[in-house]
Amino acid sequence: MAHTVEKIGGTSMSRLSELRDTLFIGDRAADNVYNRIFVVSAFAGITNLLLEHKKSGEPGVYALFANDDSNHKWQDALDRVTNAMKTAHNEVLTHKSDVQQADLFVEERILGARNCLIDLQRLCSYGHFRLPEHMGHIRELLSGLGEAHSAYVTTLLLQRSGIAAHFVDLSGWRDDGDVCLEKRITQAFDGIDPATEMPIVTGYAQCVEGLMNEFDRGYSEVTFSHLAALTGAREAIIHKEFHLSSADPKLVGEGAVRKLGRTNYDVADQLSNMGMEAIHPKAAKTLRQAGVPLRVTNAFDAGDPGTLIDDQPADTAAAEIVTGLDIVTLEVFEQDMVGVKGYDSGILEILTRHNVRIVSKVSNANTITHYLDASLKTMRRVERDIAKLFPAAEITSRRLAMVSVIGRDLNGLSVLTRGLQAIAKAGCEAIGASQGPRNVDVQFVMDRASTDMVIKALHAELIESAPTQLSCAA
Repeated sequence: MAHTVEKIGGTSMSRLSELRDTLFIGDRAADNVYNRIFVVSAFAGITNLLLEHKKSGEPGVYALFANDDSNHKWQDALDRVTNAMKTAHNEVLTHKSDVQQADLFVEERILGARNCLIDLQRLCSYGHFRLPEHMGHIRELLSGLGEAHSAYVTTLLLQRSGIAAHFVDLSGWRDDGDVCLEKRITQAFDGIDPATEMPIVTGYAQCVEGLMNEFDRGYSEVTFSHLAALTGAREAIIHKEFHLSSADPKLVGEGAVRKLGRTNYDVADQLSNMGMEAIHPKAAKTLRQAGVPLRVTNAFDAGDPGTLIDDQPADTAAAEIVTGLDIVTLEVFEQDMVGVKGYDSGILEILTRHNVRIVSKVSNANTITHYLDASLKTMRRVERDIAKLFPAAEITSRRLAMVSVIGRDLNGLSVLTRGLQAIAKAGCEAIGASQGPRNVDVQFVMDRASTDMVIKALHAELIESAPTQLSCAA
């Protein structure tokens, strides 16, 4: 039987004991336990402590090391990581010997990282060496600690339960060789037989490509997708703590929401653009090119097939998902823009330089409007640079929201017209709306205060009122 490659996120990993009893083992017969490779993220909150908080930006070890001249702050932060890791595995490991092994693992890895950072700091006190040149490597080193820990603990837990689990460390710990991602994976799996053992793999993989340079904290999905492609997996599976559904059930109601069941990579890309990643687009590209279908399941709903994502078109036109995102609109108006080249490219260069993510864009004869996912602090810098480039332009920014209706095929559904009517009926106003010729998404722009009401109105009109699609994920 061909194997699957399966990924578990950090939030789910914090419920590892439940996963053992459902996902890893459950009621499976002995011959149905194996032929599954698991890629794991760090336990919830650990990567935040190692790097920085993903949402608040509160500095972790990495950020403190970059800005701490005294050594004390980042070292104290590393101590907090040690305590958090031990707390995490003490909550799931019940055997004293396993706890001791996990404690020793954490202490050895943390001590190694601490000594490395101290030595690097000492080296960079000399004028020939510059710390900023090494910060990318430091970020990779620190990040790898979290996933090495969770993979090791998972292996211990499963071995204690009688499973032939195999810890596969792709983090390059104390590895003196520079290898590409493909070689890192193939070397690590040399001699491993998924048919007779269960590989537990670190989500972080050290390689010459430097995954964090491009993907930052989305690196685990890149590892996961390449592993599935390289090993010829029958299916790639991402286990989340929720089903991939037509909207947030907390917002539109558990009874109103629909599990997708089946969709395609095109929809997955649109979701990613709206900040609701089923999978990183470049990880999806790897799977798509390798012909490996992706399945997204609820890790805690054993037996439910979840949602299958492949490259197939829809059988019938239907709206599948309604989701929203806070955005900032950047509007550049100049009367003399008409017929003049260079405005688009100039603005794009500035947005790229400031690492601003573009969600969407519209333009007319004398105005270019970008819908952006960016902080106001960054936007002030962007506005300043655009003003220098185009001194006669009027530049305005507004904090708004965008709600998108997404589906594999929206042809013939009049989503734009019906959507605007539903928004008006709900007592809200659409500031802007757009629909591309491919008919896979329709975007509505409104004040942020109206976002929830707009999502509920669009979901009721375009999904709840539509006939239920018999969409099989199996």
